[in-house]
Amino acid sequence: MPQTTFSVRMDEVLKRQFDLLCQEFGMNTSTAINVFARAVVRERRIPFEIASIDVDLTRENAARAFLALRAQAKENGVSGMSLDEINKEIDLARKESSK
Repeated sequence: MPQTTFSVRMDEVLKRQFDLLCQEFGMNTSTAINVFARAVVRERRIPFEIASIDVDLTRENAARAFLALRAQAKENGVSGMSLDEINKEIDLARKESSK
């Protein structure tokens, strides 16, 4: 059977975690993706449930959540951070979680 290449973009940390888990299962990432694709084709469905959290997503609830986050940022003394400062904090947290 002819083979083809399949390229997927994914978060670097997620990819590393997925690769390690696949190794624990005794397979490489390519094999795991093939197993998934075969299950989807065979069952004609995604072989697990994909669901969102049961939340009432209205404009009013979103505004309320935003205001709560704003108040929390003010309480924690971070409400005046610039976007660059926020992005640096996010990068630092990602680096720490990948160790």
